[in-house]
Amino acid sequence: MMQSRTHTCNELRMEHVGQQVKLVGWMENVREVGSELAFVILRDFYGTTQIVVEDAETLKLVKSINKESTLSVEGTVRERDSKNPKLPTGDIEVVPSKIEVLGRCRYNELPFPINRSREADEAARLKYRYLDLRSPEVKNNIVLRCNVVSALRQAMTDHGFLEITTPILTASSPEGARDYLVPARNHPGKFYALPQAPQQFKQLLMAAGFDRYFQIAPCFRDEDARADRSPGEFYQLDMEMAFASQEDVFAVMEDVLPPVFARFGKYHVASSAPFRRIPYLEAMETYGTDKPDLRIDLTAVDATEVLAGCGFGPFEGNTVKAVPVTGFTATRKQIDKLCADVEVQSGEKCYWFRLDEQGEVVGGIAKFVQPIKEQVVSALGLEPGTFVGLTAGKKGAAQKAAGVLIKQLPALAPQHMDKERYEFCWITDFPMYEIGEESGELEFCHNPFSMPKGQLEVLLQAERGEIDPLTITADQYDLVCNGVELSSGAVRNHDPEIMIKAFELVRLGEEDVKAKFPAMYNAFCYGAPPHAGIAPGVDRMVMLLAGEDSIREIIPFPMNKNAQDLMMDAPSPVTQKQLDELHIALVEPEE
Repeated sequence: MMQSRTHTCNELRMEHVGQQVKLVGWMENVREVGSELAFVILRDFYGTTQIVVEDAETLKLVKSINKESTLSVEGTVRERDSKNPKLPTGDIEVVPSKIEVLGRCRYNELPFPINRSREADEAARLKYRYLDLRSPEVKNNIVLRCNVVSALRQAMTDHGFLEITTPILTASSPEGARDYLVPARNHPGKFYALPQAPQQFKQLLMAAGFDRYFQIAPCFRDEDARADRSPGEFYQLDMEMAFASQEDVFAVMEDVLPPVFARFGKYHVASSAPFRRIPYLEAMETYGTDKPDLRIDLTAVDATEVLAGCGFGPFEGNTVKAVPVTGFTATRKQIDKLCADVEVQSGEKCYWFRLDEQGEVVGGIAKFVQPIKEQVVSALGLEPGTFVGLTAGKKGAAQKAAGVLIKQLPALAPQHMDKERYEFCWITDFPMYEIGEESGELEFCHNPFSMPKGQLEVLLQAERGEIDPLTITADQYDLVCNGVELSSGAVRNHDPEIMIKAFELVRLGEEDVKAKFPAMYNAFCYGAPPHAGIAPGVDRMVMLLAGEDSIREIIPFPMNKNAQDLMMDAPSPVTQKQLDELHIALVEPEE
């Protein structure tokens, strides 16, 4: 017996024929056949059962009930005359002796059909998310999320990690995104911040002597939404290991993730250990991105030397990248759309030509390539019947445009993508520093807590001018799956002397480090172990496993693209009394 029922709506089979049962659930649909016959579909969390009404009195009751009302149905199980092999309960039906309304739906019209809620406008789905979640398709994504989180927890525990929760109210920290601030009522003018990540706390746990830490950590960042990023909050499998190297982190993740992806994924093939490792500069040169989708077998080739002097204006003085594609049969209209899509997504134009089956250069910029055909064919290793997509610009721009082109091409040449699998890779050796676009000065490229390769010595060489600081790489790595960045991680900078020197190169001294990261700096001064970690995004993992294009499809109660909760009407105004208690005065923004 379960709750106020004998069985769920997905449980009854032929062996239950003749039994008296009690079901509860939502009235999904009613199909009338004549004046005394109707078929009612009752749905609960587990599935559906057909209820057959065969008398006028019960039919009158059913007709008075709106769809999506919750019912209790008592009756007898019998074999169906017309079976439905598509349903687990399709061999039976229940003849009711009693129907009771438990929760009446008071609206004749629903905002959208429950079973087709995904076809509805997104704003309506978010406003009535509790109805959207009744849809089996939507519900199954949330069930998947629960199962994945449970499996990740078990795997981490099996690997000797302790689940430790870290604070939600903490200090503001410069970690790259905007903080969500919380006013401190008892400390006028001061604010807590919601953590962008448990970064400092998990490193402090390492300094405190905990050997292996993890948690399914909520993180809060005031940033814009994307298809693979939810605004406001998200969750990550946060982990850290003491006395550990990059190899130790890789070994754990390569053991934990493939079984989860193979078990729960839409595709049941996942990379096995060891994952392919690609240095950052190689990834940009070969794939045009630091998030390569290795299911695609296309790569970019540097064509600068052979094409920069061909007389085509956009190539002159620029880096030229070529993406050769064999077996490409797209029409001119499709190619034009491909080039337009690349330009929209990358901001750079895309060019092309073909080597036809007779080995002649045709289409696109063929007239510029024809005079140097032999050199181009040799340099790019072309064979007859090959399409060549081209991008040009400053090196980084040409690379990124080529990366966009590579991701777009399988839509027109599907033979170059083995779609139904999960391909992992590590991107390693990220630059430690970069020149800031706004400041024009040296800045940290990614995580300032990462250990530079070469540690103190390489920083001293940069300080003395013996090497360019832009050539310093960090013990930092990204985990990528099917072109989606799941996580960034690093071997941490646990030595105060190295930390200070790393910050001095970006014009911040010891006092700045102490002021910005007082707890971590002081803790490291008491003897911290070398440590390393990573934090794969749970939301992105589940999105990949479910085969969804939008991260909102796998979050129980997501916000919209403007970081608004349409269901709860958040963010919302507060009373003047609340503002006064928090010592906050509102200032109208200037027009």
